[in-house]
Amino acid sequence: MARAWRALRLQRAWAGGRARLRRQCRAGIREPLARRHPEFNARRPDVPARRATRRRPWGRRHSRSQTGVNMKIIGVVGLGNMGRGMALSLQRGGFTVLGFDPSPAAGAALAEAGIGLRASVAELAREADALVLSLPTSQVVEAVVNGADGIAANGREGLIVVDTSTADPQSTRKLAVTLREKGIALVDAPVSGGPKGALNGALTMVLGGSAHDIARIEPVLAAMSAKRVHIGDVGAGHVTKLINNLMCAAHLVIAGEAMRLAKAAGVAPEQVLEGLNAGSGRSGVTQTNYPTWILNDAFDSGFTMKLMRKDVRLAMALAEQAGTLATGPLSAEVGRLWAASAASVGDDEDFNRIVQFIEPGRA
Repeated sequence: MARAWRALRLQRAWAGGRARLRRQCRAGIREPLARRHPEFNARRPDVPARRATRRRPWGRRHSRSQTGVNMKIIGVVGLGNMGRGMALSLQRGGFTVLGFDPSPAAGAALAEAGIGLRASVAELAREADALVLSLPTSQVVEAVVNGADGIAANGREGLIVVDTSTADPQSTRKLAVTLREKGIALVDAPVSGGPKGALNGALTMVLGGSAHDIARIEPVLAAMSAKRVHIGDVGAGHVTKLINNLMCAAHLVIAGEAMRLAKAAGVAPEQVLEGLNAGSGRSGVTQTNYPTWILNDAFDSGFTMKLMRKDVRLAMALAEQAGTLATGPLSAEVGRLWAASAASVGDDEDFNRIVQFIEPGRA
């Protein structure tokens, strides 16, 4: 019996050794026997000699820097409603987060939360592995990139910039060329989801940039967003975002008219919305905006009329550049109505207020 147990132990040890050797060979730690001893194959003329090249370690399809593993320090430029939430989401994601905003008040609460504040964009660009921009206009983005204390002048080679602003695609493409000459990559990643989505890491991003750059920055994007769609090259994300916001602007206008029609026809808007949302007339406006911010008179989405008017103007400019404005009368009318609303709906009002807008002389 003892002899049988001893034989069984030897058999198991032999099998374990073979399994360990196979794992080492697969990982490239140890060369297979046929490669270490070419004469081994000489005894088997029926087996062709194998190439004596070392296998790439399993699963290492990209270097650590390519997959974003080495991206540990993230700088956030712009600590307003959106930038503040994104900074906190990045911090929860395990990154060291630094921030800059020209308004000291904007960074005060974040400093208490452990976000390291810096005195300039230049300091962030020199320290960070990646920068996230959350800025109101293309003009501000251009100043942050091209200024003497900006990213192009101070960022180190290999830095990657993620622009989450809603901006002019032509400006974005020019900035990408400027940064590329400095060895800095740019990805445009405009967002939807508002301040709440930014704070909860639940934003939706539409991305413009090379597949390589987006793969590098993926862990950073994942910490801020629940859904990401790669649209195309640099600028494609901003084109998509402008089209999205133009459609949202149109939906708000027609939904406002529809609810006035329902009320005038003697039907409660709440009940009409329930029916619309069960049919083909539904939209994000009827499903989210109305129940969340409009029917309850909250109007506190965190997105202002000023910002939405800016986005609609950019969409109109894009349509004009692309030559589609002349053949898009509905788009042109939406743009006109949003511009006309400035006379009676202030810039600081919530953007959902457009549903209450009636042009003078039409009431």
